[in-house]
Amino acid sequence: MANSLLALSAGDVLTVFNSLFFVLGGITVFMIGMNMMGHNIEKSAGSQIRRLMGKATVNRFAGVGTGVAVTALVNSSSATTVMIVGFVNVGLMTLTQAASVIMGANIGTTISAFIMALSSAGDTQLSVASLFALVSFIGFVFTIVGKSEKLKQLGCILEGLGLIFIGLNVMSRAVSDLVNSQNIGSSIENLFKSLGNGSSTLSWEIIVLFILGALLTALMQSSGALTAIVISLAGSGLISLQMAMCIILGTNVGTCFTSVLSSMGASTNAKRTAVIHLLFNVAGSFVFMFPVAFAGNNIARFFDGFIADTEWQIALFHMVFNLVTTAMLLPFIKYLVKLSCILVRDKSEKNTVEAEPLDVRLLKTPAIAVGQVRKQLLKMSEEAFANYKRSLDMLLSGDTSQKEEFAGTEEGINALNKKIVNYLIQLSLQEISETDEKKISSFFRVSSDLERIGDYAENIMEYSEKASELKLTFSEHAKAEILEMDLHITNLYGHVSNVFRYGDLSYMPQVEFEENETDRMNRVMQKSHLRRMNEGSCSPETGAIFLQLAVNMERIGDHLHNIADSVLSYGHKAVAKQEK
Repeated sequence: MANSLLALSAGDVLTVFNSLFFVLGGITVFMIGMNMMGHNIEKSAGSQIRRLMGKATVNRFAGVGTGVAVTALVNSSSATTVMIVGFVNVGLMTLTQAASVIMGANIGTTISAFIMALSSAGDTQLSVASLFALVSFIGFVFTIVGKSEKLKQLGCILEGLGLIFIGLNVMSRAVSDLVNSQNIGSSIENLFKSLGNGSSTLSWEIIVLFILGALLTALMQSSGALTAIVISLAGSGLISLQMAMCIILGTNVGTCFTSVLSSMGASTNAKRTAVIHLLFNVAGSFVFMFPVAFAGNNIARFFDGFIADTEWQIALFHMVFNLVTTAMLLPFIKYLVKLSCILVRDKSEKNTVEAEPLDVRLLKTPAIAVGQVRKQLLKMSEEAFANYKRSLDMLLSGDTSQKEEFAGTEEGINALNKKIVNYLIQLSLQEISETDEKKISSFFRVSSDLERIGDYAENIMEYSEKASELKLTFSEHAKAEILEMDLHITNLYGHVSNVFRYGDLSYMPQVEFEENETDRMNRVMQKSHLRRMNEGSCSPETGAIFLQLAVNMERIGDHLHNIADSVLSYGHKAVAKQEK
C-alpha cells in the first residue's frame, strides 16, 4: 500500500494536491454558507427564537420541540447549545429545561445532513447543486437591489443556502477526481479499505474512526463540516457506510467540545449544562457503537433495501441515532441532571462563580441579548428610583441613618452603568435587525439617563446631610409641596416603566401629563419660596436647599421623560405584556 502511494508520478501528486485544495476550498465555502444562512435567519427571526425559548419552560416535550426548531433556524446545534449554556448562566433556564432543549438541538442538526445528501441528487441531468447555485445568485441580486432590510436578509439567506450546495459540490467533485484517477483511485481505495475491512468485531479500526470523528469535530468546532466530508467520501465510494457511521458517532461526541469550552468561567449550572450535553451524546454513541461494530454490514444491507444512495443512508442514520437516543434518555432527564450535579459539585460560597446577567454567550443571539439588557436597565431604574426615595425620606425626616445603604446602591448603579455600556458596545458590533439596532441606540441613552437620576438622588442626599448638620427643617406647607412633587414623579416613574418594559406607547399621554406637572410644581415651589422669604418665615439656608431640591426633582422628571421618549423609535401601541 505505502509503496503504491510512493510510486505515484509527479502528475499524480499534482492531482492529489489540486483535489486537496479544492476540498479545503469547498469546506470554506460550505462553512461561509452555513454561517451566512444561520446568522441571517437568526437575525430576521430573533423575536421568534425568543418566543420559542420561552416555550421550553412548559414541559420536556416542548423543550425538545424548541431545540429542534431553534437549531433548524440557526442551522447549528453547537450555536444552540452555546445559547442554552448562556441562558442557564443568566438564570433564564433551569437545568431540566436545558437538558430537553439540548436533546431537541441534536435532532434539529440532522436536517443539515439531509441537505448535504440532497446536494448529490440529480447529477445525471440538472443537478440540485446547480439549481441552488442559481438560488445563490438570486440571493446576491436581492442584496444588491433590495431596499428593505427584510429583502436584503432574504437575499443573504438564499446566498448562504446556495453556497452550502456549491461547497458540497466542490468537495464531492474533488473527491471524485481522485477516485477516477487511474493510479490514485486504486491506491486511496485500498488505503480506506484497510481501515474498514468488513470486520464485524470492535476492532482498532472502528475505534480509530470514532476518535478521528470526535477529534476533527472538536478542532473544526462544526459537526456539519465533517459530516459533509464524510458524505462526499461515501458518495465517491471511498468509505463504506459502516465506516461513515463510526465517524458520525464520533462527531456527535466531538461537537460537545464547543459547549464545554463555552461553559468555562461560567456559573456551576452552566457547566452542568455542558456536561449534560456531553453525557447525552456519549451515552448515545456508546449504545450505538456495539451494533455498528458488530452488525455494521447487516445495518448497511438493511438500508440498501429501501435507500440506494449512501449519502441518504448516512443522513438517515444520523437522524435515527438522535431520535433513538432522545427517546431513550428523555424519561431519565432528572437522573441526567442529578448525575451532572454529582460530576460538577457546588463550590464553596466564597469561590462560586456568580451568574453574569450580561453574558457574552448571549451575543450569539442578539434578540435575547437585547432582552437581557432591558432587564438590567429595569433593575438599574429600580435602584436609582429607590435611592431617590431614600434620599428624599432622609431629607424630610432628618434621619440620615440610611446613607451607607444609599452609598452602596449608588456605587452599584455606577458599576452596572459601565457594564451595560460595555455590553451594548459589543452587542452593536453583532449582526442585528433594524429594530434591535434602534433598541440598542435607545438603551445607550436610557443608561445615561438612569445614571443621571442616580446623581440627582446623590445631590438630594447631600442636602439631607447638610440639613441634618445645621438642624434645618421645612415648614408644613413646604413639605406638602415637596410631597406633591414627589407624587407626580412617582406616577411618572410608573408610567415610564410600563413604556420601557413593554414598548407600550399607550402610556405616553400619562407620561406627558405627569412630566408637565413636575414642571408646574417646580414653578409653584419657586414662587412659594419667594413668598415665604418675603414673609420672613423661611431661613436663607432652608430656602436654598428647598430651591435646589425643586430643580433636582424637576430634572429627575426630565430624565424619566427622556427614557419614555427613547422608546418612540421602536415601540408600539398596547403590545406587550408578551415580553415579560
